[in-house]
Amino acid sequence: MKKKHLDIIDPIHDFVRVYGNELKIIDTPIFQRLRRIRQLSGAHLIYPGAQHTRFEHSLGVMHIASMAGHALNEKGIISSNDIQDLRFAGLLHDIGHGPFSHLFEELLQKKKHSHEDIGKEIILKTTIGDLISKSGFDKKFITKLAFGDSKFQFMNEIISGALSADIMDYLLRDGYFTGAEHAKIDHNRLTNSLDVYKNKLALDKSALVNFETMLISRYQMFKAVYFHKTVRAGEVMLIESMELAEEELNLTSMVLDDYLELSDDVILSKLLNLPEHNSKLKTAKKIATDYQNRNLFKSVFELALTSGTIGKKRLNEIREEISKRSKVNTDEIFVDSSNTPSIPLSPSKKESKSIILLEEDNNRTKAKEIQISNIQLVSVMSGFMKILRVYTTSKNRKKVEIVAKSILGDLK
Repeated sequence: MKKKHLDIIDPIHDFVRVYGNELKIIDTPIFQRLRRIRQLSGAHLIYPGAQHTRFEHSLGVMHIASMAGHALNEKGIISSNDIQDLRFAGLLHDIGHGPFSHLFEELLQKKKHSHEDIGKEIILKTTIGDLISKSGFDKKFITKLAFGDSKFQFMNEIISGALSADIMDYLLRDGYFTGAEHAKIDHNRLTNSLDVYKNKLALDKSALVNFETMLISRYQMFKAVYFHKTVRAGEVMLIESMELAEEELNLTSMVLDDYLELSDDVILSKLLNLPEHNSKLKTAKKIATDYQNRNLFKSVFELALTSGTIGKKRLNEIREEISKRSKVNTDEIFVDSSNTPSIPLSPSKKESKSIILLEEDNNRTKAKEIQISNIQLVSVMSGFMKILRVYTTSKNRKKVEIVAKSILGDLK
């Protein structure tokens, strides 16, 4: 008898089971493109094992979303078709990502676009959506579910949110491939403890400690990996090079066919082969070359901010002031502000404020909504994680460091 599924070996989940209708999507060139987009952009320059891509992460999210779906199905909350909807949505939640993952988002934002916007277009307007429709499912609903817009809030939260399959997979996967010891979470306990209350995702109270552990792991991964000063140095270089070359290369063309040709290596090749018509292009090419050769910018000043967020305009003013006082060209000084909410965003892109806990009491289920910021160990992390850094080239390290400290030393 012909097998109706394929088991893909995965170091995180042992095996990821893929069914025929999903395999057809995975085998499209559009989905295969995700193999050429690293999950952590340039982190492999610091953590050599971090070569994993959006491709295997997408498979992992589908797998965990399916686990959550089966747990809710066993409780009589959703149907087998709902599980398949969750699987499709998990598989496709990152389909619109550009080169270098979240870095490319900073370019897209200037044109008021995001990878979610592009992902919606891909599902609705390409063979991806056609394959979903041919398998008997609604591509419009899958699109809404994949990007947190469906009418079923609890299903949205399974794909993206504080209890999402996305967070569970990327923490496990990023921790494994970087070698970081911070991402230790029990996704099996979490998914099996999921429930639904008034259309919102809920958690059995006994698994609260596992949820707490996941939030702490996420916080530590941002400090140790995602916002690591040298990881961010490489990212700052890529962003600077791409921004300088944008007019020449038109990297953020919103023509879908052009966008789907882009990958990490394609963009880097374009930057390394820039014509040197002007100083902007020469600088962009030089930065890209230094990035490839791991001649990275040096962090000469770092400050964890406790209040406020420094906007792009103010960052440029600081850059100009440091340049003027240090007598170092502005194209050799880089002021970076990294920030993220300490608590994961909900599907509506707002910080998740609360979690619903369920508890059995005398054969009755009691629901209690608690503020995430009130969870004892999590409370100290609430708010935003914000780090201001100044980078420069090796030759200017001392001069820029002295000036940066004198200008920024009193910030809080």
